[in-house]
Amino acid sequence: MDPLTWQLPLSVFVAALAFGYLLGSIPFGLLVTRAAGLGDVRKIGSGNIGATNVLRTGSKKLAALTLLLDALKGTAAVLIAGLYAPEAALLAGFGAFLGHLFPVWLGFKGGKGVATYLGVLIGLAWQGALVFAVVWLLVAFLTRYSSLAALVAAIAVPVSLYFLGLRDIAALFAIMSLIVFIKHHANISRLLSGTETRIGAKG
Repeated sequence: MDPLTWQLPLSVFVAALAFGYLLGSIPFGLLVTRAAGLGDVRKIGSGNIGATNVLRTGSKKLAALTLLLDALKGTAAVLIAGLYAPEAALLAGFGAFLGHLFPVWLGFKGGKGVATYLGVLIGLAWQGALVFAVVWLLVAFLTRYSSLAALVAAIAVPVSLYFLGLRDIAALFAIMSLIVFIKHHANISRLLSGTETRIGAKG
């Protein structure tokens, strides 16, 4: 992939970010649980709107649907903006990621971003998405910590993209991975103290 020129007009720069943000800010976890009559997902578990907390409602189907929709909004932002320019695709993808994390509709309190991160990655570089999936599955299998699997995968992605020659995308995901780490600060504390919940554990 050739280096991007980044010569977009400022109006396009802003429009791509705004479009991605608005798409990413759709709180699917909240919407699907309310539609199913399960109330406000923010009032259970971690209070998060992501698929992991939706799973705490007891519905694996709703959790899977939330995961899919949160990923697809990232992919859609990239593919639609990419019809204009590759640079617009990166900007829209980043906007979608930020929108999921900080949705204006919910007082800027959103999810932790992993599903949307993956969706953006699928749209921009399927190779990176494959790396993420393999690393996540391996770490999750060995440790049974979902959060640790996501964090290790978030390290592997920008490194792999860099060595694949996708330097602009690697730089974007280095920033996104850093934000994922920041959003997982509580999980990191629990991992260090040995109190993080393992996959399949009750309660």
